[in-house]
Amino acid sequence: MKRQHCMPFGAEFTQQGKVRFRLWAPAAHQVTLLVDKENPVPMQAIGAGWYEGISEQARAGSRYRYQIDNGLCVPDPASRYNPDDVHGASQVVNPAAFDWQDDDWHGRPWEEAVIYEIHVGTFTPAGTFAAIEQKLDYLIDLGVTAIELMPVADFPGRCNWGYDGTLLFAPDSVYGTPDDLKRLVQSAHRRGLIMLLDVVYNHFGPEGNYLHVYAPQFFTERHHTPWGAAINFDGENSRIVRDFYLHNALYWLEEYHFDGLRLDAVHAILDDSQPDILEELAQTVRATLGTERAVHLILENDHNAARYLTRAPNSQSLDYNAQWNDDAHHAYHVLLTDECDGYYADYAIDPIRHLGRCLTEGFAYQGETSTYRQGMARGEPSTHLPPTAFVDFLQNHDQIGNRAFGERLTVLAAPEALRVATILLLLSPSIPLLFMGEEWSAREPFPFFCAFSGELAEVVTAGRRKEFARFERFRDPAARAVIPDPCAAHTFELAKLDWRALTRSPHQEWLRLYQELLAVRQQIIVPRLSAIQDSHFEALTTHALHARWLCADAGQLAVYANLGATSANLPATPQGKIFYRSSMDTDPQLAAGILPAFTVVWYLAET
Repeated sequence: MKRQHCMPFGAEFTQQGKVRFRLWAPAAHQVTLLVDKENPVPMQAIGAGWYEGISEQARAGSRYRYQIDNGLCVPDPASRYNPDDVHGASQVVNPAAFDWQDDDWHGRPWEEAVIYEIHVGTFTPAGTFAAIEQKLDYLIDLGVTAIELMPVADFPGRCNWGYDGTLLFAPDSVYGTPDDLKRLVQSAHRRGLIMLLDVVYNHFGPEGNYLHVYAPQFFTERHHTPWGAAINFDGENSRIVRDFYLHNALYWLEEYHFDGLRLDAVHAILDDSQPDILEELAQTVRATLGTERAVHLILENDHNAARYLTRAPNSQSLDYNAQWNDDAHHAYHVLLTDECDGYYADYAIDPIRHLGRCLTEGFAYQGETSTYRQGMARGEPSTHLPPTAFVDFLQNHDQIGNRAFGERLTVLAAPEALRVATILLLLSPSIPLLFMGEEWSAREPFPFFCAFSGELAEVVTAGRRKEFARFERFRDPAARAVIPDPCAAHTFELAKLDWRALTRSPHQEWLRLYQELLAVRQQIIVPRLSAIQDSHFEALTTHALHARWLCADAGQLAVYANLGATSANLPATPQGKIFYRSSMDTDPQLAAGILPAFTVVWYLAET
């Protein structure tokens, strides 16, 4: 089977076997096409800032660039592959050359998702798409059902988290070729795994973006972001800009057969249009791909805008399936570590109530004022949404990497408390997400890393360390100086997972726990998710709670969880049959109405 997403820009094969090149360069007076070592070919201005050229010599594998006004030579912003990094020539790719063998794959229901987040470069020693393919059977044995790749769009240098991408259609060559990525997706589908991709539509990285030179209209000074002028989604020429991103979303879903996208930090996308770009993107994806495939769209949105998660009467997602729930993470983190710096300040008072609200209502902040945000209201009501509209996690790339040294919870929290939190997370009705290595209690940090050079590297390193100056621990410049240099090769190497740990204790025991819990989730929790109609929680102590979820025609799920070092009194005799407990040894105390320290018990009451 052949898969190709045809685009109005970039390099596209014509029916005659020629290659059509098209670039939007409204600030250029002339654009010249340079293909391999052939003579330069002036491109024709075809109106509205577009330039087009057709080459009879170009073929799959040909290298090409655009020369702007007889000066700067730039890669194609819609390049499908840039083998020599973001400043080099683009390469013509014929998508029809890849023979897909997964045409019987139509995806899996969202309710079945257990997401495993991967950074391609650090997940394996080789750091490639092909190396991930060799680990797919391990992930199946673990019990996850979905892989989420951190951004793979071409970034400058040998390593990067991925959020500094500048060529949004080109998988980075350090990870492999486009065909390598397609083989990974195909192999995952053969094993029943959902494939999700993280995409960045709020900014470009600081190196390798040439749009400012020949298409400054791509950006607007009407809005500003932490990275400078915003992407122009709502001003003059915004139709072209919007189409660029709509095609990017469809490109990954069609040409690479990904099952869904996670949109990074959409609160930094500034758009006053109606519909806004987020609404148009979701509507375009749903209309284009229809219902024959299960396609999942996920947001990261600090604004907690519940309106993007609205369900139809049949409970199907109208726009986005779910949002990463930072509220849940922050509540868990405060309970496990007692940290209250930075954004954790909003959860320092009564964190167990914040967690209970996340478990049963979605967001902890649904319009309440945020101390961290200087008293601004944050969020929208979310109690009407199902638990599956929220992706909960104990760790992810941000929450580990936002720390000065990138420490994981493994080295920050007491293991007995972390075990309780893990059981609570993986059996709760919200969609769980794991960060690579979490399942075996990996101790490798995940610090922020990149591979900028020269003056930019100095600015990035200084800026990274300055971010932590407001924390008491780093008030002293000497203390900040030991924060890992993100541009140093060693910092990247620190983040590489050590798979040898799987042969040792306690890592083996942690892995068995995750395997056991994910098996229970698929057996007990997943079949009841679509039937949940109501939920409630109550705090028992500062570190203990009771939560329950009523299921139409399927009884009730309930949990009693104590993340603290002191016992709690049970408010009433638990209803139902225990289907999972953290320890059999606690049964006598439970019978006496006491919830022991570091204990979690799950009940199922059938109708």
